[in-house]
Amino acid sequence: MAQPSKRIADFGETVFSAYARRAREAGALDLGQGFPIDGPPEFVREALREASHEPQQYAPLPGHPALLEQIVLDHSRWLGRPIAAPENVLVTTGATEALFASVQAFIDPGDEVIIFEPFYDAYPADVRMAGGVVRTVPLEPDASGRWTFDPDALRRVVTPRTKAIMLTTPHNPTGTVFRAEELDVLVEVAGSADALLISDEVYEHLAFPGHTRLATRPGAWERTLTISSFGKSFSATGWKLGWVIGPEAHVTAVRKAHQWIPYVVATPLQVAAAKSLAQARENDDAYYRALRGDYELRATTLVNALQATPLEASMPEGGYFVMVDISALGYCDDVEAAQDLPQRVAVGAIPPSAFYLPENKHRAKHWLRLAFCKPITDLEEAGRRLATL
Repeated sequence: MAQPSKRIADFGETVFSAYARRAREAGALDLGQGFPIDGPPEFVREALREASHEPQQYAPLPGHPALLEQIVLDHSRWLGRPIAAPENVLVTTGATEALFASVQAFIDPGDEVIIFEPFYDAYPADVRMAGGVVRTVPLEPDASGRWTFDPDALRRVVTPRTKAIMLTTPHNPTGTVFRAEELDVLVEVAGSADALLISDEVYEHLAFPGHTRLATRPGAWERTLTISSFGKSFSATGWKLGWVIGPEAHVTAVRKAHQWIPYVVATPLQVAAAKSLAQARENDDAYYRALRGDYELRATTLVNALQATPLEASMPEGGYFVMVDISALGYCDDVEAAQDLPQRVAVGAIPPSAFYLPENKHRAKHWLRLAFCKPITDLEEAGRRLATL
């Protein structure tokens, strides 16, 4: 009987699927998996209906021309430099495929990739599938509760085999929005190692204090791939639509990998996304401002609701998630807590030890990740249920 390859032999079910099922079976409020229950706005739904009457055949490999045009219009403004399509843009099957294709395009067996821990769990899998080696730098909460890193710790993990640094900003799961001075450290370290920067910015429109794009920092553009997600920005995660932006040589390399993964992205979704991006840009990006305000309200609602509970949380700076300290509950670790809470108080959560390498999982034992991309009423009700602990 054929055996699975060694590179995937110890891959299990994703933590998101496992704990979403646990919450569903318990009839719990699921604050685990990060998808917005309320879905996309009506203008996005209407754009999809209209796209059903457009041509339905393969789009060009780099992306549908209408969508590429809208991406160029937006990101030229946001990056503060002219970008061109298809030279600087590649449309992908969600940000997850963009990450995978980027790693496949640049990482050879034995190359080292630096990742901040806790991480989005696809990062180590992407690196291992390419034969690379993961090196981690810890994020830790400071006195204010904001998670950040020690620049010297980052410098210490650099070796002659360092090929890339991957980051998320706003960060999943901690909610940190990396500041300009932190990004400058990354650029400096990457420059000293002649390493690629892969910047996962899927929550770019959910940065409450404002978002500094890594590629805008001095010396960054030439070595940075920026990844965006239509699904995160328009509450349509099921569309699995994203894109990569960067220097022409880098994007060309990613395109070479991408063509053998999905080949091209669904044409109707690209047409609908193009119309949606154009409408979102109206009135000086009014849609994005409203989205950011809505999610800041949701984050505030959840953090305030937790004040009546034994859990401690600091206000995140962006994204979908808040890290909560569960030390007072007496669980032996985060996994025990995440397994028990759906049955005990009908609230689902994710154990963040899933976002650490096996040897570092102990760092997450007193934490849980809760998602606030849910209706306000659900967030308030979750607080009431957790207050009974």
